Amino acid sequence: MSPVSQQTGRSGRRSGGRAARVALRAAPLSDEMRPVRPGLSGGQYKPLTDTEVLRIHEAALSALERIGLSQAPPSGVAAMTAAGAVLGEDGRLRFPRALVEDMLAKASRGITLHGRDPQHDLELTGTRTHFGTAGAAVHLVDPATGTYRETTAADLYDAARLVQHLDNLHFLQRPMVCRDIADNFAMDVNTIYACCAGTTKHVGTSFSDPSHVAGCMEMIHMIAGSEEAWRARPFLSNSNCFVVPPMKFAEESCITMEHCIRAGMPVLLLSAGQAGATAPAPIATAIVQAVAECLAGVVYVNSIAPGHPAIFGTWPFVSDLRTGAMSGGSAEQALLTAGCAQMHRFYGLPGGAAAGISDSKLPDMQAGWEQGITNVLAGLSGLNMVYEAAGMHASLLGFCLESLVLGNDVLGQVQRCVRGIDVTEDSLSLEVMASVCLDGPGHYLGSDQTLRLMQTEYIYPEVGNRMSPKEWEEAQKPLLLDTATARKEAILARAVNMLPPDVDRALRQRFDIVI
Repeated sequence: MSPVSQQTGRSGRRSGGRAARVALRAAPLSDEMRPVRPGLSGGQYKPLTDTEVLRIHEAALSALERIGLSQAPPSGVAAMTAAGAVLGEDGRLRFPRALVEDMLAKASRGITLHGRDPQHDLELTGTRTHFGTAGAAVHLVDPATGTYRETTAADLYDAARLVQHLDNLHFLQRPMVCRDIADNFAMDVNTIYACCAGTTKHVGTSFSDPSHVAGCMEMIHMIAGSEEAWRARPFLSNSNCFVVPPMKFAEESCITMEHCIRAGMPVLLLSAGQAGATAPAPIATAIVQAVAECLAGVVYVNSIAPGHPAIFGTWPFVSDLRTGAMSGGSAEQALLTAGCAQMHRFYGLPGGAAAGISDSKLPDMQAGWEQGITNVLAGLSGLNMVYEAAGMHASLLGFCLESLVLGNDVLGQVQRCVRGIDVTEDSLSLEVMASVCLDGPGHYLGSDQTLRLMQTEYIYPEVGNRMSPKEWEEAQKPLLLDTATARKEAILARAVNMLPPDVDRALRQRFDIVI
């Protein structure tokens, strides 16, 4: 036995033994003791200099003045021209610099995205960072067989229930499409039901047609208890692709957005160009286009309802220029997202972008490095809302429930990086060092400081394996995916419908709920 192993054994006996330490390590933690928690402040990483941020800002303003956006619906044209936008003979709306600056001054800052349970409220201020799901995957990945099948409402409900019980996922934006429902209104209704029945965390969704908003709002008011209760704490936001890059409004989505604004629903202004395809190939110019499009969205929203809660959703993606296919797990994607986060901070607006996407088809090593790199850069850049942070495969075509569980571990490590190093009088005190070196056993394994900081300074994986090879062999060589599958099944076995029974009955009587 090595000296360190002998010391570990002795300190284990002094502190109650290995079992006691493991039990302490696994004990439920109060919020003030948890080493990671929602809303940790990032901002340590800045891929752009201050001068480069200003150059991107100036280029975006110039693009809005010179190029503008086309294809706004008549209602949007009326609202934005009344505010000061200029409609050209070519049908494009152009945005004078003064108009953009005026609307930026009116834009909502420091917004709260509510959960149905207040403990899940998300404060979108400064560089506070939150991680969650998103996307519109059409396939569910079965990692045991390596097969893909179409996603269902029941799959979405399972994803929502998992998110409810995974602490490092702070919100649920619909990550997959209910492909088992042919009618689009029924699909929108069942999407909201599946999400809200599964979790009390904040939910994001989209609507397949503007005419569906009114019926869906009826459901949302029933879940909230009343329209007044809903407007006081809107727990659901509209993910809105209001533009079709490059530099065009998406007419139906814009009309949907207008309905959502009037209904009191927060909106995510989502610009999702693809560098080298629907956005310029240079990373910097892809950011310029996304910023310009989202600034147009800021004008749009605030010309209708000044100060309405809206998230600056610059989501430029990356192409593999050899094929033109999307590459969401690339280093370029990580840089794009981090650069966008820097622009959000420049404007002082609540911002969101994508990270955590894997191009891999299965939860394997490639998926691990792609999720880890993109999420850690997003977190360190201080991105308020990190969408698609777990579960996404095949560049958003596939969603995997086991990857959601694995991603929770990844995001715990990411958030520990975001939290950074605590440099305080207590952490820099030499008293413990002096005691150990001069009077003690020559190691820190059993010291009171070490045992105390086990809970508050360090985070431990829930499915990740840190056994020694001997321990691993004695435990029948557990594989990571098997452990994740077991945890998934254990959560789903105990996860209950989060809607009150009377509300659930009323919803089923009023709407065609398939789950």
